[in-house]
Amino acid sequence: MTTFLDKIRGRTRVVISETERALHICKGELQGILGPGEHSLQNGRGTLVVERQSITAMPQFRSTYEKALFDKLPQVAEEHLTVIRTGPGEVAVAERDNRIHTVLGPDERLVLWTDAGPWTFEVIDTAADPALTPKLMRRLGDARQTQQFVIVPVSDGNVALLFMDGVLTKVLEAGVHAFWKAGRTVTQKVIDLKRQALDVTGQEVLTLDRVTIRINLSADYRVVDPVKAATEVKDFTDTLYRALQLVFRKQLGALKLDQILEKKGEVNAEAAEKIKADMAEIGVEVSDIVLKDVILPGEMREILNKVVTAEKEAEANVIRRREETNATRSLLNTAKVMAENPVMLRLKELEALEAIAGKVDRLTIHNGTVGLMNDIVRLRDDNAA
Repeated sequence: MTTFLDKIRGRTRVVISETERALHICKGELQGILGPGEHSLQNGRGTLVVERQSITAMPQFRSTYEKALFDKLPQVAEEHLTVIRTGPGEVAVAERDNRIHTVLGPDERLVLWTDAGPWTFEVIDTAADPALTPKLMRRLGDARQTQQFVIVPVSDGNVALLFMDGVLTKVLEAGVHAFWKAGRTVTQKVIDLKRQALDVTGQEVLTLDRVTIRINLSADYRVVDPVKAATEVKDFTDTLYRALQLVFRKQLGALKLDQILEKKGEVNAEAAEKIKADMAEIGVEVSDIVLKDVILPGEMREILNKVVTAEKEAEANVIRRREETNATRSLLNTAKVMAENPVMLRLKELEALEAIAGKVDRLTIHNGTVGLMNDIVRLRDDNAA
């Protein structure tokens, strides 16, 4: 009966559930927003349009009638909708029931169904402070709302230089940092402050006597001023590498091969002072620089091996001659002593006889031991006279 009367009156009954809201449009004109319940609406000649929206599945208000709603029915819009706006350089964190729902970037507008809340939001001026607090960073990360900021992790022993729109703004210590983009380009450059080694291998150098050699260098360094190291030169590691090349080429090119091989340590000291001074100007401290290897070409290596062999043989000959001379001089001195003292000569004979007797089974003395002793006594008497 009710439906029949509605048809006679040109009306239509519409039921809206608790999870829905609807726009009421009649004859193309927005009439208002329908809340939960049953509504009897004028529908002359089928001109009624009811645009339903689920506030649970889609809490954001989206409709082609949005502008008309705010322009013609501002009180209705204020009653049913929550509007969040951000200006230039601002972001907004919107929360529903104390849980992060979304993050708005600069110059954005978000319209939400108020009944889908409760809604709270915070508008942040990123121009004043572009850094996120650690607590907010963790909350946004857990909610997977990371599109509006950049995370900069810095490990122990490192620092990071923060650039915004290409301008160095901050030096970051070890830890995890986050910064709002807010229409800016945020980049970082991590600088390792720990001591490191740099090897320069296989560098060819032409010596003063026109011998081409290859050298291997090693240098220990660390960054003491990361701002200078990152801004004064494009790549401080490459700068140190080239400095080692150029300085050692200049130093070694002014020496002959023999001087390089004999005074390797002095060459290191001379070259190191120049490199240390140049690198200190860009914030890099160089400690130890070592000329590790001097590699000769094959032919030159064979020639030097022959020279070394000849020198060692000559030294060995000199030593042999010296020992032979010393031995001859010792024999001459012994002979003089024995010539002046016949008793000593006889004792030497007895020592020789004892040595021989130890090596043979049988020894025959023709003169006899008595004759031997008489000879010794006679020698003693002759010396006494």
